[in-house]
Amino acid sequence: MRLNFHRIAYEALEVCNAVPMARIDAAVALADISAGARALDIGCGNAAVSVRLAERFGLRVTAVEADPAMAELAADRIAASPSKGAIVLHRGYSDAALAAGSPFDLIVALGTTEPVGGGVRDPGGMLKGLREHLAPGGRLLWGDLVWTAEPPEPLRRIVEMNNLYADDAGWRAAAHAAGLDVLSGQVSSQAEWDAYADRMLDAVQTWIAAHSDHPDAAALTARAGQVRMMMDFGRGFMGFGLYLLAPQG
Repeated sequence: MRLNFHRIAYEALEVCNAVPMARIDAAVALADISAGARALDIGCGNAAVSVRLAERFGLRVTAVEADPAMAELAADRIAASPSKGAIVLHRGYSDAALAAGSPFDLIVALGTTEPVGGGVRDPGGMLKGLREHLAPGGRLLWGDLVWTAEPPEPLRRIVEMNNLYADDAGWRAAAHAAGLDVLSGQVSSQAEWDAYADRMLDAVQTWIAAHSDHPDAAALTARAGQVRMMMDFGRGFMGFGLYLLAPQG
């Protein structure tokens, strides 16, 4: 088994972000996508959402995961699903999957880095890039970090090393500028964010305690300390927003 912090942490989570599965269910139901339609799950993580799309909604899913350790976990979860025949795992980056398979009836992108590739990391650019790969009548289920208060500059620099983020109003404005209407949107509560952070960190600490002699234990301990410090520093500034988006017109 390949190991890294997220491989251990995300195995303990239902969804690999601070959003309950029930909220994802509600958004997909609102999207009103017919059974048999094509969905793309970018950065599928532990594949729980991909499996849900196939099992509960009857969608044909392409699950994309670039992290080899996470892809192993996703493959195991998919293989265990009774709907495994409706899910294809793409081990690699999403730009290749978008180019090969679009348009899609539903694109799910939850907490992803560069979901359209090409170095595009700004809110408007990412949303516009994904909109271009939607079929007529298609929907985009977008989820990402939301600034719930103006962050200290050191926190912003650390968190935005991969993508740029916005507050709730900023995400909604970016969607509008990208030619998308917001059909629904909700930001995680502080309790949901805290529970997400605690579950991740507790899972990794439990694994370290049980495998203290593992060659990766020291690196995982250091990484867990970094994540805990960032989460503590960011408490009250960070949340997770889930938005169901539709092309305008």
